[in-house]
Amino acid sequence: MSAVIERPVKKLVDGDRVSIYQPEQQGLIYPEVPVFDDVKAHRQHLKERLVAACRAFAQQGFDYGFAGHLTVRDPENPGLYWTNPMAVHFAQVKVSNLICADHEGIVVEGRHAINRAGFVLHAAVHEAHPEIVAMCHAHTVYGTAFAALGKKLDPITQDAAAFFEDHVVIGDEAGQVAVEVKAGHKVANAFAGVKAAIHQNHGLLTASRHSIDAAAFWFIALERCCRQQLAIDATGIAPRLVREDRARYSREHVGSEYIGWLHFQPIWEQLKATQPDMFC
Repeated sequence: MSAVIERPVKKLVDGDRVSIYQPEQQGLIYPEVPVFDDVKAHRQHLKERLVAACRAFAQQGFDYGFAGHLTVRDPENPGLYWTNPMAVHFAQVKVSNLICADHEGIVVEGRHAINRAGFVLHAAVHEAHPEIVAMCHAHTVYGTAFAALGKKLDPITQDAAAFFEDHVVIGDEAGQVAVEVKAGHKVANAFAGVKAAIHQNHGLLTASRHSIDAAAFWFIALERCCRQQLAIDATGIAPRLVREDRARYSREHVGSEYIGWLHFQPIWEQLKATQPDMFC
């Protein structure tokens, strides 16, 4: 996995040169994407961020028994991925109890079992898309409810526009427990070129081609957008949608891998300061 995520750049939009990302500001505190020369340090970094993502899911109330799994590809052995241990609450995941498995679901490091559903879906996506380095899935209240509608999010807000033309609905195998290999293949096929999927009657999945940070934040954001959509739909009043060209513009500015990574940094800092046990 490359630790380098796109840096602030200039790009022509509607004939004007605009800054796609906030530029670095000399002398001021601003998060910077780490770059690693040592694979062991890189692996430790990924494991710590994976644990932080699990703890963030706990804070958001995304736990549901043993359901939910987050994965990140190993930086040295791309055929292996790190994931949260089976039947351990998100709030109790720590570096020492993470497990590492291959695409066949064989645990190569760690003492805990692997979640079969997590293996089928995530391993299929990781194997089919070598560029995808991280994935997230949990059985959340609003995401699962919205998934029952079998439709995409509307561009009703700038937040929702971050997913405009960048998420899909997976209708096949709706409601079926995702433990069959064919279910994993269908999910993998759906993730070509997008960062999120709404699996009908099942829930939400997000993926990142750069970091577990981005995958986790976009999952949090997608759940939030589903909640917003359901609240608006409940009014019975048709919302005013963001115009398509403006939705694309917003997606390009606030829906990128870098922005997802950046959004996660305050979460990381808060967890690091308040939950030091996650490094144990």
